[in-house]
Amino acid sequence: MIEIQSANNKPDYLLIEQLADTIWREHYPTIISIEQIDYMLAKFNSAKAIESQINEGSQFYYMVFNRVPAGYLAIKNEDDFLFLSKLYVKKEFRGKKIGKAALQFIDEEAKRYNLKSIQLKVNKYNTKSILAYEKLGFKKVKAMITDIGKGFIMDDYLLEKIL
Repeated sequence: MIEIQSANNKPDYLLIEQLADTIWREHYPTIISIEQIDYMLAKFNSAKAIESQINEGSQFYYMVFNRVPAGYLAIKNEDDFLFLSKLYVKKEFRGKKIGKAALQFIDEEAKRYNLKSIQLKVNKYNTKSILAYEKLGFKKVKAMITDIGKGFIMDDYLLEKIL
């Protein structure tokens, strides 16, 4: 059974921080450097960073599969689209339709807010994730490079799903 739980307090933020640390270290070393992983975990996925993003309007959730924390997501309501800033599933839970359930939840949230689309950014070299998003109706809108500080960049595609 898949559950999506709202992250509302420090223990939830710490849980997501732990999930992020595990997921990023198992998934990204073939895509970005360990130094960039460390930097991005601290800057965007620490409990402190999560709390700050929530204070700025983001909503964080963690996914549970058979009562075991399996991943997390974050969304933010923008003017006419829902921005999906994070969607990560632990390796051992991939292929169990958790990502698909999360995207159905995100679709419902966007429709609830009467938004026209969902947008996300994905690393250009994260080919499996790109294929998964495309299967679920997302299309590449543009390529973009974003300076995130300390000499690091994000080399991404902007993807969009029209609702």
